[in-house]
Amino acid sequence: MNPTRHRVAVAFSGGRDSTALLHATARQAHALGHVEVLALHVNHGLSAHADAWEAHAKALVDEWCMRWGWPLRLLTRRLTLRVAPGESLEAVARRARYASLAAMAHESAADLVLLAHHRRDQAETVLLQALRGGGMAGWAAMPQTVEREGLLWVRPWLGQPREAIEAYVAAHALPFVEDDSNTDTRFARNRLRADVWPALSAAFPSAEHTLADAAARLSVDLTPTREWQQALLAAAQLREDVLDVAVLCRLPEALRRTVLASWFRGRKQGGRMAASWVERLAREVPALHARGEPAHWPEVGVSLYRGALQWTAAVPSVADLVGEDTATAARASSTLTIAAPGDIDVPGWPEGVLRVEVVAAGGVAPARLQDVRVCARSGGEQFQAGARRPARALKKQFQAAGCPPWMRDGPLLFAGDALLFVPGLGVDGRVMALAGEPQWGLSWRLRRPDAADSPTLAGSG
Repeated sequence: MNPTRHRVAVAFSGGRDSTALLHATARQAHALGHVEVLALHVNHGLSAHADAWEAHAKALVDEWCMRWGWPLRLLTRRLTLRVAPGESLEAVARRARYASLAAMAHESAADLVLLAHHRRDQAETVLLQALRGGGMAGWAAMPQTVEREGLLWVRPWLGQPREAIEAYVAAHALPFVEDDSNTDTRFARNRLRADVWPALSAAFPSAEHTLADAAARLSVDLTPTREWQQALLAAAQLREDVLDVAVLCRLPEALRRTVLASWFRGRKQGGRMAASWVERLAREVPALHARGEPAHWPEVGVSLYRGALQWTAAVPSVADLVGEDTATAARASSTLTIAAPGDIDVPGWPEGVLRVEVVAAGGVAPARLQDVRVCARSGGEQFQAGARRPARALKKQFQAAGCPPWMRDGPLLFAGDALLFVPGLGVDGRVMALAGEPQWGLSWRLRRPDAADSPTLAGSG
């Protein structure tokens, strides 16, 4: 452990491996005398035993602190997971877990997070990545050390066999929980462990060591390749989530695929699905760009518009959400009373949410929002983009604002006959509150499985 670090975090599920790692880390921290250890526990809520596991984690940390006076503290985070059609529950839970671990580490000013993966985990990951078509980056499996989201993530036991951890747990009589989902063969890793690994290790006794060692060598060999790929991606980026299509199209198709694959990995998307979309976009984008045609691929959440390829919300079909007849009827017209700031569900538009927040300028007086009429575009609406600017047709305003066609289907808000708000454009200049008056800003946000990634459609003003 680096003696300059004063706070280290350990991902702690309560299972065997993480219990051993937390115990070993806390013992070492106590011996050093100047390191505090944070146990980060994520309650996914997926198992009927999840609350019991959280209670076990708390009781165990309390016991260790009382018995040995260790500098140990438990932090917990409860999750509500939303899995979109076609998404893997494993992948969603993994992304949510790492996001929660990062958030807790940042909140506690810890810049080092320890993970309890061992050599068997690494060998399994190599096989799973190969079976999923992950390519060389996938075959390199889990890095022992990586910097991500302003944190250093370290797997100190990645070279240790599972048997060594089992021996440590037995030697110290450490209690741990058994996750019942580990025997559920609906999950790929569990199928591998139950059905494939016993036969593989019987036929090739050194398989675990060989596969993990191969991943380590490949990770080293890929370092210059990754640097080259990142340089290519940086040259094609306008912003983090936006690619300059003109630059992309000047590249040979093989290099376009390289840039797109790096772009997908930046969004933590991989596997066969990402690989198939990389191939498709590398072929289709140049032809679309040459014809000046916009395009939207909602299945993967990517759009092409005005020379930019960018990540957007995977916009659901309202007809799929509530049915065609219900959608048509609900969107005809409805009323809404906005009594306080917050996120508000709009009848007829289940694919998004209206966000209302206090602003200093560019908003609407709260009194105007007490009896709001909500409806879809019917044609002929005029929008004023600023207090001293002319009112123009919505189509022209959308074009001027660079709002792509697939983002223009949100609800229009009226107070009587006065247009208040248009998603993609904002608050109409004719109804904006005066400077210094109390006012609320409006924005329309599309729902996504990961709400933190939802783009705002039309800021306040």
